[in-house]
Amino acid sequence: MKKLVLAIVAVGISAGAFAQGQPMGFGIKAGVNFPKYNFSNGNSTIETETSTNFHITGYLDAPLSNYLYVQPGISLQGKGTKLTDEEWGDNNVRVTENTMWLEVPVNLVAKLPTGGAGNFFVGAGPYVGFGLSGNYKTEGNVGDVDFSRYDDFEFGDDGDLKGFDFGLNFLAGYQLANGLFVHGGYGLGLTNLDPAEGDTKQTNRVWTVGLGFAL
Repeated sequence: MKKLVLAIVAVGISAGAFAQGQPMGFGIKAGVNFPKYNFSNGNSTIETETSTNFHITGYLDAPLSNYLYVQPGISLQGKGTKLTDEEWGDNNVRVTENTMWLEVPVNLVAKLPTGGAGNFFVGAGPYVGFGLSGNYKTEGNVGDVDFSRYDDFEFGDDGDLKGFDFGLNFLAGYQLANGLFVHGGYGLGLTNLDPAEGDTKQTNRVWTVGLGFAL
């Protein structure tokens, strides 16, 4: 895994070196995440309900050509899931899991100009993620007893989830000539996050929407 992290970081550094002498840009974007988990076991796949979280990303916009760019960055990504009473039997219990990840994405982005108004963009690329923190919010009722509580979340081989993730990003949007843009994307986790590493594979899934500004 260390080699994988170093390789992704090296791609970003190489992009910056390649673009020296050419105009480079920077950008920041933020928005809403709709994360969930995918559980797969052989031919069977189950996805949990989505929760709501947020993301914020800063990135370098390094041109490889007039239309193709490499965008290495650093990002805070809120993920998790929501479990309803259907997963907990007949009692009215709702559990929301919130996790925060530090991610390093490197996306290859194609920009398609629309005259002087701006450009459409589409892209994809890998990311590596490191678990920072998390919690469980449990609320509802068991019989006649109502309750609401928070519990800490732990990353690691002996915790709730592994603290390292690897996956692929897919993104698209439209950028105005003044630098303001809207974007949407999808994060496809590929790492089995289950510390027990049993027969069932647990991976992150997240849809994102938001706004950004490019310099």
